Amino acid sequence: MFPAEFDYFRATTVDEALALLDANPEAELLAGGHSLLPTMKLGLASPPAVVDISGIDALSGVEVDGEVARVGALTRYVTLADDAALERASPAVTAAAAAIGDVQVRNRGTIGGNLAHADPASDLPAAVLASDATLVLVGPDGERTVPADDFFLAIFTTAKEEGELLARVELPVLGEESVGVYVKKPSPSSGYAVVGVAAVLGFEDGVVTNARVAANGAFDHATRLPGTEDALVDESLDDGVIETAAAAAMDGLDESALMADHHVSADYRAELLRAYTARALTQAAERADTPVAAD
Repeated sequence: MFPAEFDYFRATTVDEALALLDANPEAELLAGGHSLLPTMKLGLASPPAVVDISGIDALSGVEVDGEVARVGALTRYVTLADDAALERASPAVTAAAAAIGDVQVRNRGTIGGNLAHADPASDLPAAVLASDATLVLVGPDGERTVPADDFFLAIFTTAKEEGELLARVELPVLGEESVGVYVKKPSPSSGYAVVGVAAVLGFEDGVVTNARVAANGAFDHATRLPGTEDALVDESLDDGVIETAAAAAMDGLDESALMADHHVSADYRAELLRAYTARALTQAAERADTPVAAD
């Protein structure tokens, strides 16, 4: 299918992009195009104007500095997946980026477009949520920050306001005794997550001191699993704890919020959520034996 007619603008600076958004309040931003263009072709989105920000160099790149890794919104998936410093700093994010689509998609798609689109089956939202990321937005009133906990609101809905663009993602650098993982059950046709789970765990002397575990594909937006997190803290990550924590994946969450679609039923998604939470925690336990080395 072909999209409806629209005006096309190309920005080369952030200020230029913001001015174009101000002049065209119903415009959509175009970065890698792997979120926006398919929805336009299917007629699910028909913006009267598109502002192409793919040429804004200031919004691209990875910088790991001390306790924070800063990732520009236009950084492509392939860069996320292949950046050695970022893998040490935020391994759940690099694992999620490596799990996206195929080579062509990873060479075009961007982290900013992915997070702003907020597809519930997309990989990166759960990873940045588990990683305790901060999202930096720029708009007419300047710059503001939104914790990942407050960014994903509903299906295709985020805290980004009209006239704003996502400038970068800031990720806490993992300490020496911390691990981060991401696993998923992919759709055999699209590669999207039927259910995906990201886990970032901190350890001290083999005991979990902090835990952030988040899922995608199960609900209408990336969602933390508080029951699992609570079951992990102050415990050693053995088989029994993993089983208990995985079984608690739905604790504190509304079971009616589980998605059901042509892939699987809500009940089966609940089973997948339990199983892939266990897989993520098992992988985290294996990696805890060789923890992330701080630079």
